Amino acid sequence: MKNLIGIDKGKATELCKMLNQLLADYQLFYQNLRGLHWNIKGNEFFELHVKFEEYYNDAVIKVDEIAERILTLEGEPLHTFTDYLQTAKIKEIKYITNGKRGVELIVTNFSALILQEREILSLAGESDDEGTASLMSDYISETEKTLWMLNSYLK
Repeated sequence: MKNLIGIDKGKATELCKMLNQLLADYQLFYQNLRGLHWNIKGNEFFELHVKFEEYYNDAVIKVDEIAERILTLEGEPLHTFTDYLQTAKIKEIKYITNGKRGVELIVTNFSALILQEREILSLAGESDDEGTASLMSDYISETEKTLWMLNSYLK
């Protein structure tokens, strides 16, 4: 049985589950980035304050895109902080003021997100779900470049 957009309903359900995991993790990632943006201190304040804002603005766009993709697949996106906290693999961070430590945490979070995106991409390909595959492919390309840049910053 296929859904409205022609994807097998069973595979769409599995994709929605994986996308909801990604959604929860992006929500925690977003909030972590906000905290880093607000609390960063030191010589690199101006540079990192702006960079963290860039990342959280991007994350909030991805949150919306992921939720809308879940809806397109006829799923129901998670939308409460209770759900996010229970579902997310990314953990909350609190009161990080050190710039290097903040960047290291962002690298860890991006690394976790890209692994999930690759898993979703694989299932989307098997499911002939070009919409989800395209979205994940774009996220992966962007995250790979970001990880390279952040890793260069840390050296």
